[in-house]
Amino acid sequence: MLTYSFENRGKEALYTWLYKCMKDDILSGKLKSGEQLPSKRSFARQLGVSTLTVENAYALLQTEGYVSSLPKKGYYVADIQPAFHRLQTGEVSSPASAVLIREQPEERQYFADFSSNQTRKENFPFSVWTKLIRRVMAEQGDHLLKNPPGGGILPLREAIAGQLREFRDMQVSPEQIIVGAGTEYLYGLLIQLLGFDSVYAVENPGYQKIWKIYQAYGVTCRYIDLDHSGMRPELLENSDANVIHISPSHHFPTGITMPVSRRHELLGWAAKAEERYIIEDDYDSEFRLSGKPIPTLQSIDRDGRVIYVNTFTKSLASTIRISYMVLPVPLLERYREQLGFYSCTVSNFEQYTLAAFIRDGHYEKHINRMRNSFRRKRNLLLDAIRESPLASLVTISEEDAGLHFLMHVSTKLSDEEITERAAENGIRLTGLSRYFHGGEEQTRSAHTFVINYSNIEESRIEEAVERLYQACR
Repeated sequence: MLTYSFENRGKEALYTWLYKCMKDDILSGKLKSGEQLPSKRSFARQLGVSTLTVENAYALLQTEGYVSSLPKKGYYVADIQPAFHRLQTGEVSSPASAVLIREQPEERQYFADFSSNQTRKENFPFSVWTKLIRRVMAEQGDHLLKNPPGGGILPLREAIAGQLREFRDMQVSPEQIIVGAGTEYLYGLLIQLLGFDSVYAVENPGYQKIWKIYQAYGVTCRYIDLDHSGMRPELLENSDANVIHISPSHHFPTGITMPVSRRHELLGWAAKAEERYIIEDDYDSEFRLSGKPIPTLQSIDRDGRVIYVNTFTKSLASTIRISYMVLPVPLLERYREQLGFYSCTVSNFEQYTLAAFIRDGHYEKHINRMRNSFRRKRNLLLDAIRESPLASLVTISEEDAGLHFLMHVSTKLSDEEITERAAENGIRLTGLSRYFHGGEEQTRSAHTFVINYSNIEESRIEEAVERLYQACR
């Protein structure tokens, strides 16, 4: 006789407890496939519960496929054992589980990761951000639920325009600013705006994700080599490119800051022909640690050929996917006509919060605090290297422009050997050679490593340097 006890059900509803007990018996094989279950009324009397309790439990089991019903005959246990057995023994795998395993690989843990630019928890202004979120939700309730303009809410674009005017000497109107969820999204918009038939020149070496985005959109890329001042104009002139993508304030990965003379050369190149444009990626200009920032290309552009792109992922957190671009006025009308139908990809909650963060002066204070913190961390790292035996093996360059510098190692070991030996010592390194397209120029970057120090714990710096020495000697 089929029966169950309800003594240990706690606060669970009677029908839910009965459903779970019966499901367990079906899965374990105690209730066998094809076995007829008691009628609702007789089962209810037997258990001492209402008929409705049994009816609800049977309904759940039927909905999930554990039982089936035949008109005027009753309920029967479904035949689920063969599939369940194959799943349990691994003869078949759950597609969902397989996807989860692939998407969430276990990351290797390092004592010090000199390739990471993730924001450390103590660096994010959680308390201020939380207060602003509450204030925004209390004061902007009506606006939070309205669809924003495609370029982003006006208060945020006004705040960004004021920030650019005060700190980058850029005279732009809020209408020129387009807000989007990350620079990758904005690059896609620019490809659509400038045309899939355009030829895009990118820096070599350079940030490989930019190359991959252009490749994913199926557009043609030209990889232009650099000299000590940045992208080489003579190579650009000899290419068929009509759009160039550069990071003149702090090139990644070399750390080069493009001098004003080279900037004017590139602006001259853009002015020579119609439909030539420069995408200026100013990704971490806020963190120049020495000297006054050189003016942006956009601020000295007189022909409307520079598209300025920046992001808050470096200055706030990589998980705050808020970026923006400033379109030159001649391109603005084209954007509205061709791409004005796009909705803004950043939620109103984040936009209003960031607008308040900038407008109330919190952003400026945060940048100043982080600049001081990064300068201190960089100095601690450089001092630790100078006082270590590692100093006899390495040469440091480009340490003032941003959040990484280059370390050249005097060694006969290959880059791969140094990287592997460092990993064995808990140190993650990335060689400059990895950022080249093609193999010819890689020999010139051999034994040079990109040292990103923004995510290193200060308390680990001395030991990290010692482990670097062990890997390089």
